[in-house]
Amino acid sequence: MNYSQFLDMMPEATLMAILVIVFLADFCSHGKAERKWFNPLVCLLLLAQLIINICPTSETVSLFGGIYNATPAANMMKSVLTFGTLIVVLQSRNWLAVTDTKQNEGEFYMLTISTLLGMFMMMSAGSFLMFFLGLEMASVPMGCMVALDKYRNKSAEAAAKFILTAIFSSGVMLYGISFLYGSTGTLYFTDFGNALKYSPMAVMGMIFFISGLGFKISLVPFHFWTADTYQGAPTTVTGYLSVISKGAATFTLVTLLYKVFFVLTIYWISTMYILVVLSITVANLMAIRQTELKRFMAFSSISQAGYIMLVAIGGNYVMSITALMYYVLIYIVANMTVFTIISSVEHANNGKTDIATYNGLYKTNPKMAFLMTLALFSLGGIPPFAGMFSKFFVFLAAVDGRPTFMPYLVVFIALVNTVVSLYYYLLIVKAMYINNEGEPIATFKADCNTKLTLAVCTIGVILFGVASCIYEALHSAAAI
Repeated sequence: MNYSQFLDMMPEATLMAILVIVFLADFCSHGKAERKWFNPLVCLLLLAQLIINICPTSETVSLFGGIYNATPAANMMKSVLTFGTLIVVLQSRNWLAVTDTKQNEGEFYMLTISTLLGMFMMMSAGSFLMFFLGLEMASVPMGCMVALDKYRNKSAEAAAKFILTAIFSSGVMLYGISFLYGSTGTLYFTDFGNALKYSPMAVMGMIFFISGLGFKISLVPFHFWTADTYQGAPTTVTGYLSVISKGAATFTLVTLLYKVFFVLTIYWISTMYILVVLSITVANLMAIRQTELKRFMAFSSISQAGYIMLVAIGGNYVMSITALMYYVLIYIVANMTVFTIISSVEHANNGKTDIATYNGLYKTNPKMAFLMTLALFSLGGIPPFAGMFSKFFVFLAAVDGRPTFMPYLVVFIALVNTVVSLYYYLLIVKAMYINNEGEPIATFKADCNTKLTLAVCTIGVILFGVASCIYEALHSAAAI
């Protein structure tokens, strides 16, 4: 066996090395004093991994008989997800410092890195077999992360719902893959496109496959687990679920639709019209009714998933995949700003996460209220923040290359829903600046990691939209 092939899997190889280092560090460290350097070590390792792999390769690498394919676009998306994971780990220190979860610090880091490794394998899969193994490699540790706060009943309940839903969605997906294999006789993506012909079995297999991934992405009507899981999971884990796992799954689904299921475009594009419109509309309407902030952000993430999947209805793969990576990058910095503040307020207010907790927040914690407002404006697509530019490129990709009326209609519905989303995002702003019911939360000071996380994310919310070099770098990787 030629072991030099592993050098061509640099993102996965470096991440595996980090996983081994973290495991040994956790195994050898004992006591509170030795663990003070644990979080900085993991952050530095992830930062080094990001720097090593941020420059994409100039060609596609196919290894192990074609079961692993690393494209420049996939490698760039891996860097985006590594950046998001670095932010999650950076802001997790405050939560892990709580007595009840301190013993799980090493477990949290190893589970997070294991999940990210599974996502990397999923995005570089060259066959349905490797894709499914990568997906499960990401899903199983994620269920453990949801249940990590074992002293809270809601965390165990959220994990049970997540795991049961994951098992069901994986079964649906495997059922679809078996149909696809029966209609083509192959599991390899390179052979699949040429062997795939229209047949009821092939169409049914594709629908089951999209449905299985729809559960992972939380597209309507496969979203029922999302709100309960997001509410019950630790806030740091909820942030990870909302951005990192969603980004990997959407990238993989869009790539497969364009590269593998192109013969059945007339069928899957109609399905995507329905899923996108339902996801954006239903999630926005449900978000208005929420009074608990983590459930609120759950429906916000469902709506954002619908916006991301708008790129699937476009006819230009390069523009669509560029818009997707750009949207996920902006979504990471905006959403993690919100979840970092939620985590800080939750820690300072005895675990409360209802929206009423934020009444009058600007009076006692004006900086937190201001940064929360910037992030919510970005999520809502208000200019001049980065979220407006990400939505613009997604809308542009959705109507490019499709000379029909339907993409324009879907984009119009998405634009109308953007106005609805502005309303419910402003409900939180109203609570922080206008509502006066009850006593506002007492003034509290954030730790250094929280301040650094908010600084990095706020810079991203402000600058990523106007720094054209970022979009050009993503476009260059997608175009190779």
